[in-house]
Amino acid sequence: METDDKGIVWLCLDTADSKVNVLSSFILSELNDILDPMTASPPAGVVLWSGKNGSFVMGADIKEFTKVESVEHAEEVVLLGQGLMDKVEALSCPTTTVINGVCLGGGLELAMACDYRIALASEKKILGLPEVKLGLHPGFGGTVRAVQICGVRAAMQLMLTGNPIAPGKAMAIGLIDKISTESDWRDDASALIAAAPPKQRAPLADRLLSTGVARSFVRNMLLKQVQGKARKDHYPAPYMMIDNWAANGASPETGYLAEARSFAKLMVSSTSRNLVRVFFLQSKLKGQGKKTDTKVKHVHVVGAGVMGGDIAAWCALRGHIVTLQDRELKYIEPAMERAAKLFSKRVRDSEKRAATTERLQADVDGAGVAKADLVIEAIYENLEAKQSLYEALQAEMKPGALLATNTSSIRLEELRTVLNEPQRFIGLHFFNPVAMLPLVEVIRCEDTDQDAMDIGFAFTKGIGKMPLECLSSPGFVVNRILAPYMAEAMHLADEGVPLAEIDKAAEAFGMPMGPVELADSVGLDVGLHVSKVLGAAFDRPVPDTLQKMVDDGLLGRKSGQGYYLWEDGKAVKPASDGRNVADDIQDRLILPMLNEAVACLQENVVSDADLLDAGVIFGTGFAPFRGGPLNYAKERGTTSVVMRMNELAKAHGERFEPHSGWSEL
Repeated sequence: METDDKGIVWLCLDTADSKVNVLSSFILSELNDILDPMTASPPAGVVLWSGKNGSFVMGADIKEFTKVESVEHAEEVVLLGQGLMDKVEALSCPTTTVINGVCLGGGLELAMACDYRIALASEKKILGLPEVKLGLHPGFGGTVRAVQICGVRAAMQLMLTGNPIAPGKAMAIGLIDKISTESDWRDDASALIAAAPPKQRAPLADRLLSTGVARSFVRNMLLKQVQGKARKDHYPAPYMMIDNWAANGASPETGYLAEARSFAKLMVSSTSRNLVRVFFLQSKLKGQGKKTDTKVKHVHVVGAGVMGGDIAAWCALRGHIVTLQDRELKYIEPAMERAAKLFSKRVRDSEKRAATTERLQADVDGAGVAKADLVIEAIYENLEAKQSLYEALQAEMKPGALLATNTSSIRLEELRTVLNEPQRFIGLHFFNPVAMLPLVEVIRCEDTDQDAMDIGFAFTKGIGKMPLECLSSPGFVVNRILAPYMAEAMHLADEGVPLAEIDKAAEAFGMPMGPVELADSVGLDVGLHVSKVLGAAFDRPVPDTLQKMVDDGLLGRKSGQGYYLWEDGKAVKPASDGRNVADDIQDRLILPMLNEAVACLQENVVSDADLLDAGVIFGTGFAPFRGGPLNYAKERGTTSVVMRMNELAKAHGERFEPHSGWSEL
């Protein structure tokens, strides 16, 4: 705390021994102690700024969330936080926050409690209220102040999506008062304090929408928006947020208490507990591997099909020089066209887009092999073809360069027999669509060099993906766990259960897409290939229907017809015939996934239960609010799950037999 010659107090928030600021209870307590004398004897003004480079406040300290054990305790904590924000707002002198970087959650709520907000110029999306992604909503007065400042339309968009925005957008919606620079922000803050203009207020149209008559109309519109994205029984937070606003508007008299009460209920809910768990699991995935001095600058991808082409495009988007090789230019051109579409969506600045485009080069002759730090093979799934390619590649690759495969089904031990340095060969298994799915399985054999794995981890994290270390085995983790889920859907279909009902049962559990629609989306030919590989490995029959459909050219979305008819990229699902569907559909779909997860853990395919849960969530879309398959099994009760699987085994066959690893879970 410093006071300048104008009587303005400059408060610098700079948490010791930390790269970022978070609003821990310790920091909130210290701020409260600082504010008390100011309340009694106000200075000329207060400027709150951050001593962290490129970061204001990341939000509340999420580690402390896990220590709250009851609704009463949660409400007590929230009311203390709200009281502190009220104290900031009530200071009888002008207050300004200088936002020099990431400002999320409680950090933005603190900024909104001040009279004015200055943000440093940036194209990055640094301001947001992401609590909904943790199964919560803002709890330090944010649900009220955001609406008061920006209006219900902009504020609800910010809170219901949880997506951050850039300073330019924040300025447009009235969330900040001025955009400044590193050299001018002190002068701008002083000037704002001296001028003390009227505080930002919601636009007139939004104030009218917040009146009692209009609120029910707006509430219905907001609910419609949310219902299309999240079920109330799975994710109650957005619904509570809307109901609070509908009941109270942005009233400080009743809105803050309503916010505290609903936040407290959400904080101790299973959904929030598990989403907070997923937040930490994400950090655990990113924490794998040791720092390596080997920098991957140039990536060479062989195979310009959908996977190879999209991996190449993503690597170029994330800053790598990329050469893309295939037999002829005509095979590379479609990948380059898809890349151009990706770049136009993701890179708005024309100069930066041109630079990104330049980083991706077609390379029919394979000249990039000799320059590449990392070579990724992404050709079709054939052992002999891959091995023949590896023999040619290793003769051209520079010393120290790493070779990786994107194989989805062939064990690395089989692939690497032709290599001079088999211990430096790894798998980098991406998922389709590459630009959307965040997980990459980083595959090793028992004797793989740790240095090669560390390069794989660093590269994966560097392109904005999350690595999951897996032991080489059929299907690795994601495909292995999805396989019985997809297969059971086909068994149900063969039994005459309506396809849409099968998908509904999975979606009711929390899966983002039902297994029938997923099979069609991936491609039934791809599903058949995986079924054959895993069927051979685990002695499972391939469904006859699947083989026949592929033989008949019914491949799913890509052919316009699979299990469903596809029009304009969407499945046409028949209406329910009103038949009562067996109650056990959900268990028949989900429990085999749990069983396979236990098998993967027992066989050390993934050595850590938390990492396994994380991989399944980010790789398959397994209902995040359930915290992963193993976590869900523990919450439901492992004994109960095993008993249920035994019942299903008696009724439907040995594919439901519980794995022996359940006893050790």
